[in-house]
Amino acid sequence: MSDGETIQQNAILNNLYNQIQDAETLESILYGLERDILHLVQGERLTMYRKDSSGQNIISFYHSGADVSDPITVPLGPSSIAGFVALNGEPLLIRDVYNTDELAEIHPSLAFEYSYDETTGYITQSMIVVPIKHEQTVLGVIQIINHKQGGTFTEQDVIHCYAISQLVAKKFKWEFKTNLGPYQELVNKELLTLDQFEDFERESAESGVPITVYFRRKANIEDQDIASSLQNYYGVPYMGYDPEIPPEEDILKNLNRNYLASNNWVPFRSAKGSLVILIDNPNDIDRTMEVQQLVNDMDVDFKVGTRETILRYLGYVFPEDEDMEEVSLDDIVGQIDNKIVDASSSGDDDDKNLLDENQPAIIRLVNHIIIEAIELDASDIHIEPGIGKLDSTVRMRVDGQCSVRLKIPATHIRAVVSRIKVLSKLDITERRLPQDGKMAVRMDDQPLELRIATVPTVQGESVVMRILASAGKALPMDKLNLHPEIFEKIEHCLEHPHGIMLVVGPTGSGKTTTLHALLGKINTEERKILTAEDPVEITQPGLQQVQMMPRIGLTFATAMRAFLRADPDVILIGEMRDEETASIGVEASLTGHLVFSTLHTNSAPETVIRLLDIGLDPINFADAFIGVLAQRLVRTLCGACKEPYTAPKEEVDKLIHFYGDEQFDEMGYDRNEIILYKPVGCEKCTDTGYKGRTGIHELMVGTGEVKRLISKTAPVPELKAKAIEEGMRTLMQDGIWKILRGETDIIQLRKVTVE
Repeated sequence: MSDGETIQQNAILNNLYNQIQDAETLESILYGLERDILHLVQGERLTMYRKDSSGQNIISFYHSGADVSDPITVPLGPSSIAGFVALNGEPLLIRDVYNTDELAEIHPSLAFEYSYDETTGYITQSMIVVPIKHEQTVLGVIQIINHKQGGTFTEQDVIHCYAISQLVAKKFKWEFKTNLGPYQELVNKELLTLDQFEDFERESAESGVPITVYFRRKANIEDQDIASSLQNYYGVPYMGYDPEIPPEEDILKNLNRNYLASNNWVPFRSAKGSLVILIDNPNDIDRTMEVQQLVNDMDVDFKVGTRETILRYLGYVFPEDEDMEEVSLDDIVGQIDNKIVDASSSGDDDDKNLLDENQPAIIRLVNHIIIEAIELDASDIHIEPGIGKLDSTVRMRVDGQCSVRLKIPATHIRAVVSRIKVLSKLDITERRLPQDGKMAVRMDDQPLELRIATVPTVQGESVVMRILASAGKALPMDKLNLHPEIFEKIEHCLEHPHGIMLVVGPTGSGKTTTLHALLGKINTEERKILTAEDPVEITQPGLQQVQMMPRIGLTFATAMRAFLRADPDVILIGEMRDEETASIGVEASLTGHLVFSTLHTNSAPETVIRLLDIGLDPINFADAFIGVLAQRLVRTLCGACKEPYTAPKEEVDKLIHFYGDEQFDEMGYDRNEIILYKPVGCEKCTDTGYKGRTGIHELMVGTGEVKRLISKTAPVPELKAKAIEEGMRTLMQDGIWKILRGETDIIQLRKVTVE
């Protein structure tokens, strides 16, 4: 295409864009659209269709040529090209509509409806057909016939036409929506208005909550009405959620559940043994054909269901439909109490657990427990049975602190535990042995994973659910709240081309977050970075991350050996648990690789001695050592309610004592005018005075003197004294600096430090 032709095309596109944007109605610009679209792609004729009220046909409302005066009605499906695009929702370019081989390559049953050619005498050859589609709903079709110069259209012509059809859909969607697709019946029955539909459609797109949830909760539409609308529109049976009907495990075990959730289908086996596929859109030909190929069975019965139903069958807890109602956990427990009979007279303890894990109230209770934990940003949920007939307890760990959130009657606890085991695919009949599992949760359309551990206590089974962000994003290094001196020193450490850098602390101290922040700082195209993690909690583009699987022999040591053959620049090893892993890590750092890892130790100097104690060669480790960052997470004061006060002398003296009298003044604070903050409590922090956590850090850098002491296996006190002499700030000192900045207080600092 010449420069002049390109300029002309751009001018036509701009004119089309302006026409669409400036028009109040589609009808007012139909002639101009026809003229400019045909000019743009050098087409001869144009026809525009919209869906009829049944949603099963498209009807032309504008077409070129005087030889066709009546509207053209075309059924959705492969019996015509326009009908196929209306059903499938994807643009098509056909170079010869009479070439059956070309049509068969697109779909085995695709046909060209040539009766109009026979009636009018106009011969169709090439064709562009694009859907007028808003969000995922096809509203109509634009069809352009025959290239003026006798040739064929190009892929670029299709792209232009599809872009125009999308603009038309976005601007004039309500002129097309005489039919709301599968939900038109709800409007016909006056259960839903067009305005409501538009509001719910927008809210659904923004929140990720399926639109049917809004139908039920905000328009009070019953499930059976939604079922009728979907069933009548798609012409296949509707299937709702029934916990008594399990999906087909033989097929599920060979498929990725995330794939099924993304593609909105799930397999079942009917009572007669035939395969049934529950899908949200049985008219999606590409998907149904893909399903048949994946299950290797062309004789499949399709049923229609909502997206939320499909996710439930795949094991997702879907809390969004619950949290639209203001209801407390205590309210739900009360509802269960009203439905249960008195079991106190029964002599069998098993008979006292009269509730079924699939009872709606139990399902709702478990969902709400999970929802509340996620909303509180809890890390763990503890469900613990009481002694005898005493209530069971639900505790949640928020900012490192456990607190009681709910009491569950003894008669309810087994059903609650069984419900959690059902969701995490555990054996509900096994109550004598510990079990581990996991379940998926979606909150605000963000996937989360819950790791489940059951423990058989003498009072009954207890459950711990750890909440993990599913493949969360790395935190930037400048968001770690590092002291400026520590930040600068770490940046210098990251400049080393090889060596070993460690991040240490107890479980739950944020080591993984920090490690990924450091990797993010050096994650460039020039570096090959491999990580071995258990589990992979944070993902980053550019990293090659490996999940450990000890059951099949994939351990940290195994991964490290494989990494050394994969030409890496940087290696992250999740934890140096043993001498073998640590030795391979040191070997890698000495052979030109930058190695990161973690350890469960209390301080930076102690880390070095721990590694030497497990058998590392002191000279080799000293040579490889870059630095070690120890850290803790400390609760922070609530920014909405914390209150300043002038610290009394005895409190200032305590801070000076913990920091060190000789070093305190280096921070630049006047000892006689120290302003501190105290917790108050408000709605935002649930009246605790604290909200969130931040890190306190201790960085020991591998200076010449520190390496010399490591090589001669100096004791911890000597190593610590030398590191402090060379500028190391201890965990306590970093914590006190953050107290003086108003971030936390001495009570919280003392809970996480051992000095």
